[in-house]
Amino acid sequence: MFTCLRHDGKARLGQLTTAHGLVSTPAFMPVGTLATVKAVPSEVVAATGAQMILANTYHLMLRPGAERVARLGGLHTFMNWPGPILTDSGGFQVMSLAGLRTVNAGGITFRSHIDGARYYLTPERSIAIQRALDADITMALDECIPFPATQEQAAASMRLSMHWAERCRAAFVTRPGYGLFGIVQGSIYPDLRKESVRCLRLMGFDGYAIGGLAVGESQEIMFTVLEQTVPLMPSNYPRYLMGVGKPEDLVGGVLRGIDLFDCVLPTRSGRTAQAFTHHGTVNMRNARHAEDSRPLEDTCTCMTCRRYSRAYLHHLVRSREILGIMLLTWHNLHFYQTLMQTMRTAIAHGALTACVESFMAGLRAGDIRQSS
Repeated sequence: MFTCLRHDGKARLGQLTTAHGLVSTPAFMPVGTLATVKAVPSEVVAATGAQMILANTYHLMLRPGAERVARLGGLHTFMNWPGPILTDSGGFQVMSLAGLRTVNAGGITFRSHIDGARYYLTPERSIAIQRALDADITMALDECIPFPATQEQAAASMRLSMHWAERCRAAFVTRPGYGLFGIVQGSIYPDLRKESVRCLRLMGFDGYAIGGLAVGESQEIMFTVLEQTVPLMPSNYPRYLMGVGKPEDLVGGVLRGIDLFDCVLPTRSGRTAQAFTHHGTVNMRNARHAEDSRPLEDTCTCMTCRRYSRAYLHHLVRSREILGIMLLTWHNLHFYQTLMQTMRTAIAHGALTACVESFMAGLRAGDIRQSS
């Protein structure tokens, strides 16, 4: 399912084979929580260079329902996305419900945030839902605890996740082009992360994710956990850092051997007037853009930059026009995919260090429009 084609330091250029196509790694997956990447149609998502997207088990099981999606031809047909899809297990969203859920060894009992209806999500049910959605990559059900957590809390949670992972492994139906990923937990504690990796390796998964990060810890802590954990993971399987992150987080993850990423940031930022550029994040609400006839970025080839000015984007944002959200989201998704493609090319040529140094220097320089 996964082939490593080239190393550059710890970074890897690879290829992930799925039932719905190939994914060149390292890769970033736009988040399509409710069978849609917010504010842009599937054709636009593909045009940005995205190869695989993420959809959310929790939200889709509540509405429209996994069985309905299955009757309508599966998630690929339903949302008009022919490429690979990874679905998360639903555990993270359920954990965020706080007072609306209870957890025991059997699974999670929770009430829907939509209508208060009661549900019971077990590892077996999570796997069945993801199969009904026709996910290329299925994620094992896990418990993601907040940061900070004591070592005792982290240990109990990690071992519960390992128990659920074993049940997910037993429930998953192996078939060509479809895979099941286990999730390494253990918070910031190296011995717990080591134990988690050892448990998952014994079970045998098609890929290995690192969960429990990007939940409030600093970037320094996150990178330290990666440096401690990634070398323990199988080298011949894909490595997925869940819920990450900012452009500089992606760069740091690739340098430390991560192959797959996902995050809501490019789409959420588009909805809050934030645009990512090689000179940092730009707030399009700021008055300094009101008469700037230039694009967000001169070198960007997305439609937003090729056809629209900062002044126009500023006008759309201040006028609360939906088009502003759409154009900024389009640009942000394109920026993320361009960053990943740039790193893949650099790894192929053994030039990732120089590529990263140039990228980080641009971010440190700041938005070059400020003084104009």
